[in-house]
Amino acid sequence: MSPKPSPAGGAAVDELLEPAFLENAMRSSMTDVRLLRRKAEQEEVNLSYTRRLLQGRLDIVRRELQRRAEHDGRSLVDLLPEILSEKGRGPAHGLGRHQTVQPHAPEEYESWVNALTGGIDISAISDLSDAKLEKVARALAAAESGLSERRRGVQQVMDALAAELGRRYRDGEADVAALLADEGRH
Repeated sequence: MSPKPSPAGGAAVDELLEPAFLENAMRSSMTDVRLLRRKAEQEEVNLSYTRRLLQGRLDIVRRELQRRAEHDGRSLVDLLPEILSEKGRGPAHGLGRHQTVQPHAPEEYESWVNALTGGIDISAISDLSDAKLEKVARALAAAESGLSERRRGVQQVMDALAAELGRRYRDGEADVAALLADEGRH
């Protein structure tokens, strides 16, 4: 059996979710708070990308199990457009954030998602037994739940950092002209 992968986002997300992270950030300079917010944004984008990869695999595995249970004569390949469309999914649970960065090192997230299946290769899904597919579905669903929880935590950190920046501007502790000058240098 393959070793269990580290939690989604690994040490970088662990650091953001530590209570001391926000405590320290609130005492940091404006420049540092903006950098920490960007760091949190990058990790949120990485987690979001990973979740999309994971959810796609989970949708495929679940649909294959359903196809078998219903004795649907269509092949999984024939069902892919239906599986990958948004039909059948509930409403999105994202917060509609505008993303200004791209996932960093997407191959790492692909590897992480692949490691979740405990050595079961789902690329030959039609050759897998129902029991193996059910095991994969359970593993992917559990990982998706944990990943989503960590992502919500990172989003809360992003919101807290943004609120702190806003508070500093509102309370006159920061100068908008200095922000614009600093942004102009980057």
